Amino acid sequence: MIKEFRDFIMRGNVIDMAVGIIIGASFGSIINSLVNDIIMPPIGLLMGKVDFSNRYILLQEGSSTAAPYASLADAQSAGAVTLNYGLFINTIISFLIVGLAVFLLIKAVNRLHTQKPAEPAAPTTRECPFCFTDISINATRCPNCTSEIKKQK
Repeated sequence: MIKEFRDFIMRGNVIDMAVGIIIGASFGSIINSLVNDIIMPPIGLLMGKVDFSNRYILLQEGSSTAAPYASLADAQSAGAVTLNYGLFINTIISFLIVGLAVFLLIKAVNRLHTQKPAEPAAPTTRECPFCFTDISINATRCPNCTSEIKKQK
């Protein structure tokens, strides 16, 4: 059983899948940084200096400190129960960007696979109707059986 497991793990497709998962996780963190650090600050600025990562609805005050809280981190450290809709908005935007990137990648790969195959080259030989050997398409006499052959149109 251990040998079978080792053989399974050492197969190329399992290693490829592991590499894909690792790269996918890294890609996800890059997209999260893109959303949180590049896209959301200008959107928040356009919406009146709103920081979406600190947008929440207070459901219950914390036991150690009373509301209002300056940030989501303060509310959470006080033990408050919050509905974090700002983080949810950031996650939705991250998902849409990842979805768009995957869509564009798949579209590019499909375009590569669906390219028209090259036209087949025009034939340069034909079969002698008398001895059935291959001869030049322009031949008027078979070099093997010496029969006269009509030129094809």
